[in-house]
Amino acid sequence: MAGARAVRFVLKPAVFAAALAPVGLMAYGAATGGLGANPIETITHGTGDWTLRFLILTLALTPLRALTGWSGFARFRRMLGLFAFFYGVLHLFTYLWLDQFFDWPAILRDIAKRPFITAGAASFALLVPLAATSTAGMIRRLGGRAWKRLHRMAYVAALAGVVHYWWLVKADVSRPRAYAVALAIVIAARLAVAWTSRRRATAPSGPRASTSATR
Repeated sequence: MAGARAVRFVLKPAVFAAALAPVGLMAYGAATGGLGANPIETITHGTGDWTLRFLILTLALTPLRALTGWSGFARFRRMLGLFAFFYGVLHLFTYLWLDQFFDWPAILRDIAKRPFITAGAASFALLVPLAATSTAGMIRRLGGRAWKRLHRMAYVAALAGVVHYWWLVKADVSRPRAYAVALAIVIAARLAVAWTSRRRATAPSGPRASTSATR
């Protein structure tokens, strides 16, 4: 009980403030001229990076919970997932507004010409239903099993985001490669946790196994 109170009143506000810090720093940089020679590009890359970071971190919480045994990780999943969506919205609107000035014909031509934009749009489109169904009420309406199936799309969204970044940079792929490695580790850990849980669920219990052996 004390641990749950600490998460609610200390850790969650601290994580919330830390998650807001990147956008606060970008806003401060924009106000003070500290975003370099191309501030729009800086904001675009910054919001895109944080979208991927929060998405991968959200996916990592379940393996971390299984590895450490600390159930408190689950309390941060919704918050971090919504922050991934928040930075994704900022990333998208930076492109639509500051880069393209809502010129929809030009945006459609850009999507047709540059596949990395298509991959990014697909990643964001997958995040929309995840954010919309993140509430406890939506979990009850969908049912736990259907909700879990739907939210597995987060892995596809993260993969599309990595592809978007990889195709964008073309030459120096060191940063998108780092995200790809982090995502691969998270997926491998998640599969290992699922396999272990399934094996434990199907394994016969000790007393039953011994009873059947004596028959």
